[in-house]
Amino acid sequence: MRPLRTGPLVHKARHNSGQAWIWEARIMVQHVVTGVDGSPQGLAAAHWAAREALRRGASLSIVHAWKWHPRAAPYVPAGSTARNWAEQRLDQAANSVRAAHPGLRIVEHLVPDSAVTALLRAAEEADLVVLGSRGLGGVAGFMLGSVSQRVIARSSGPVVLVRAGETVADEHLPAPDGISPDEIPEIPHRDVVLGLDTRHPCDELIEFAFESARRCRAALRVIHAFGPAPARVGDDQPVPEPGAELFAGHERTVLATVRPWCEKFPEVPVSETVCAGHAATELVRASTGASLVVVGRRKRDTHMGTHIGPVTHAVLHHVGCPVAVIPHA
Repeated sequence: MRPLRTGPLVHKARHNSGQAWIWEARIMVQHVVTGVDGSPQGLAAAHWAAREALRRGASLSIVHAWKWHPRAAPYVPAGSTARNWAEQRLDQAANSVRAAHPGLRIVEHLVPDSAVTALLRAAEEADLVVLGSRGLGGVAGFMLGSVSQRVIARSSGPVVLVRAGETVADEHLPAPDGISPDEIPEIPHRDVVLGLDTRHPCDELIEFAFESARRCRAALRVIHAFGPAPARVGDDQPVPEPGAELFAGHERTVLATVRPWCEKFPEVPVSETVCAGHAATELVRASTGASLVVVGRRKRDTHMGTHIGPVTHAVLHHVGCPVAVIPHA
């Protein structure tokens, strides 16, 4: 299987309507990409990506990367090869998703390259990349491994991180007793939370949040937090609490930023919260009971390389629901 790259290519696609493998030319269509590696978190991400692809009317590309080694890894069963083992894990994930979502068009990609390289190449042609991550033990948040962190920091498009164990029921309000699993999608969707920094407003970030809420028929909660003004050097006086005038100024800025999007998405119920404090702390608090938290990542390189920013990094470590990271200028 050739690695994904920008431009037309030929790929192997298995359609739900039949068992035969079909070779066809790649066309530029809307699609969601997810990476699987045989782990529970990878499978949870694949199922979340499948639900998102259905909401978008898109196809789903499932990517599994593998590297050839002279000696088989310890986890490869005796009598098998690394490639065969990789194919089996890819098929298992795709078959699980295919069984749960029979109407979804799924394309499998077995890429002989590193996971980071394969996913970044796939991201160039995708509308969204969805990755899995282990939770931080018994607390909320994600374990940022080298793959997820590097993809988030370098992807040119949105990346969503999903914890192991995330299910369709987690996207909706608690189901009443006696309801069947098939009825869960009819239960109201949990809110989408947007972290808004009015100093660097970003159309891509705001539009992603509104579109996500619209597709799920969910409410959108916009959170803007501002810290107190720093004390002057040599000033021993305590820093005063922000007054009503400062609050009012931030509220006006938030409303002015969000108003055009409310007019563009009149079907999305929107609430705005302005508070004094640390943005990460307020977003973690607001994420309780949410289905998705949307945060930004500024596209910039430093002498230490690309990074995801302190607020986004903190949110990924302390928020339990899926988190969407949107790169912007």
